[in-house]
Amino acid sequence: MAKADIPVLIAGGGPVGLTLAVELGLRKIPCVLVEKRDGKLTVPRMSQVSTRGMEFCRRWGIAEKVRNAVWTNTHTLDFVYLTSLLGKEIARLKVPSYQERGPLDYTPEGPCHCPQIYFDPIMAALAKTFPSVTIRYNIALESFEQEDDLVRAILIDSLNGESESLTARYLVGCDGPGGVVRESLGIELDGMGTLANSVNIFFRSPELATLHDKGWARFYRCIDEGGSWGEMIAIDGRELWRLTIYDHRDGEVDSDAYLRRLAGCDFPHEIISVLAWDRRDFCARNLRKGNVFIAGDAAHEVSPTGGLGMHTGCNEAVNLGWKLAALTQGWGGPKLLDSYEIECLPVAAHNVEISTRSFHNLTGLPPSNAVSDVFSEEDAAARDAQLRRLTIPDFTKVQITYENSPVCVSDGTDPNPDDMKNIKQSARPGSRAPHGWVADDEALFDRFGPDFTLLCFGAADADVESLVGAAADRGLPLTVRAITDDHLSGLYEKRLILIRPDGHVAWRADHAPDDPVAMIDIVRGAV
Repeated sequence: MAKADIPVLIAGGGPVGLTLAVELGLRKIPCVLVEKRDGKLTVPRMSQVSTRGMEFCRRWGIAEKVRNAVWTNTHTLDFVYLTSLLGKEIARLKVPSYQERGPLDYTPEGPCHCPQIYFDPIMAALAKTFPSVTIRYNIALESFEQEDDLVRAILIDSLNGESESLTARYLVGCDGPGGVVRESLGIELDGMGTLANSVNIFFRSPELATLHDKGWARFYRCIDEGGSWGEMIAIDGRELWRLTIYDHRDGEVDSDAYLRRLAGCDFPHEIISVLAWDRRDFCARNLRKGNVFIAGDAAHEVSPTGGLGMHTGCNEAVNLGWKLAALTQGWGGPKLLDSYEIECLPVAAHNVEISTRSFHNLTGLPPSNAVSDVFSEEDAAARDAQLRRLTIPDFTKVQITYENSPVCVSDGTDPNPDDMKNIKQSARPGSRAPHGWVADDEALFDRFGPDFTLLCFGAADADVESLVGAAADRGLPLTVRAITDDHLSGLYEKRLILIRPDGHVAWRADHAPDDPVAMIDIVRGAV
């Protein structure tokens, strides 16, 4: 068999491609990331790192840097519904600042306002700290073909047009909806297609914050006599803003007119960028063909309402990263690669669907003369519940479960649909492992290793030894953690919990199985 130049080639240098590079770098797997642009970002596309994304950042050691990149601890994160900035405030969903919210019971982190113009450079700097990671900007993936167990790629220098050939064992397309990888694989899309013709107006105005009496918020959602038409987000909490028009169908975009409609008057501003884009609902039918994979926007196009686009893609990159590392290191089996699509595709389809539903709920609000009736509940808690239905709850972004995974061992328990409604964490195999605090500022997550972790809640030494021996027999890297906290024991319900490198539960029981090697073979994808 011919030898590849590198184990993994990543096409696309956005947050998903960078996440995969970091995951491979953590495990010392050589990889090359190629990005056809120069890597400089001037327009903020995504604006928030989800709770699950921040859990990954905590593991990578950059959570504090991301949290403090732009948004202060005291800045409010409210959602304000209004006719205009100088007009009437219709409703307000209060969201506490980082300082006010304190510790959360389901995560050690919480979502973080960090627009992409700040987040991507942090991720790129982290990826560059790993000797095994090479990032090449201004290099485009032109084409590729699979030959036996190799992928032969043709790369083009975007500046001088020179081409080169590079072989990899695996290729991952994180190159977006118009990228080369999915198109070349011929993977078809399902979904509703284009939902709206949206426009982002990115502008600077230090004066805007003091123009009105609504105070600071994260989102200002505009509803006037024409209905629910757009939302403004504070980018840096000082002078940078982005106004998104949900659906513009009337010829040329008059940016100044839209800003006047937003504010209720003229105000000093500098327009930095006007970007028209299609808001879409698409999900790929497959995430893999042979040794080539797709992730992120290459695999699904998600309405940004609710912030699930980058969130979904980064989860896919973390899921795939340890599996490619396992195959490269020699202890993983072929079913690990099969499991990527089986686990991630249903999650992606679900996230596309709820994002579209959230967008339609928001744009379906009645005009300003009638919208107050929608939020007419006298009880504050009931009114907040109505407002929260216009967003995607943060908790749903951590309760990710890979049902029917071929590399998780069922313990016979059925999914509980009430877990999501009651904000109840689950340790069923396939689920993201529940969070709990083991000490001040130390989460149980902090004790998970980069590979497999065996949590032991008072388990017998013989059980632990048999599992450790089985892992060693198969070369599966394993760290053992003894946990004595009764609260955590109640969360996990069993005495022995095997946690995967991506933080999901692979297996749990009170005792080691009769054939521990057979169980290890399942979770490493060998059978």
